[in-house]
Amino acid sequence: MALPWRMSEIRKLRHLGVLALACVSATVTACGGTGVVAEPAPSSVTSPSGQGSTSPSGEASFMPSASSSETPSAAPSQPPAFRSKISDVTAGQLNHSWRPGCPVSPDSLRKVTMTYWGFDKKAHTGELIVNRGVTGDVVAQFKQLYEWRFPIARMVPIDVYKGSDFDSIEADNTSAFNCRRTTGSSSWSKHSYGRAVDINPRENPWVEPDGSVAHDNARQFATRPLHKPGVINPDDRVVRLFEKYGWQWGGYFNGAKDYQHFAKGGG
Repeated sequence: MALPWRMSEIRKLRHLGVLALACVSATVTACGGTGVVAEPAPSSVTSPSGQGSTSPSGEASFMPSASSSETPSAAPSQPPAFRSKISDVTAGQLNHSWRPGCPVSPDSLRKVTMTYWGFDKKAHTGELIVNRGVTGDVVAQFKQLYEWRFPIARMVPIDVYKGSDFDSIEADNTSAFNCRRTTGSSSWSKHSYGRAVDINPRENPWVEPDGSVAHDNARQFATRPLHKPGVINPDDRVVRLFEKYGWQWGGYFNGAKDYQHFAKGGG
């Protein structure tokens, strides 16, 4: 049986415990809690540049530094690789350069679409109409010219100029097939068979024995050797390249010189 003074002490201790629990409950409720004590909010995040803030969601938002806004300079792009495509030709595509009675039919010709290097130091796509028997030669030759970055001014079928050899030369156009007679002769030109090409006719003109040329824009290119872009000289690498495939250069003609001209088997 508890003594009277012991009972008094026990009642005091119970009273103090009830007061403590009430105090804790009141504190949590007053803070809007649900029985869990909230942790302190995180401090703001600083970006690597020293400028930073915390978004309403608590995620860091970064202000770019001066260096982070700079875009690295792009590496210089390389010219595209040489590409070629060989396709059939119809009479309708040769309205001005072919007619009945020509030594070959359109079925014997092919269109070679391929990459060439321009005087503007850029890659372009051109077209040559050639005999189907020389397409392999032509692709290999012009692929090498492209890899050498030998410049070519223009390369379109001569039908663009309504079959006019003169107008094609005036435009400095590299061309191949054109059903016509040899200059100063009644025989068919090798161009009539699609077995000849003329390269940069302004830089490589037809030159008469007296040194005259028919095109004013070619006067400065009438002599050889001449070391300028797009010019073909005796025994240079362009001449040797075509000779490798059995093509002869018009710069070796007796009398008049045809510096633009290469023909399979000569002529």
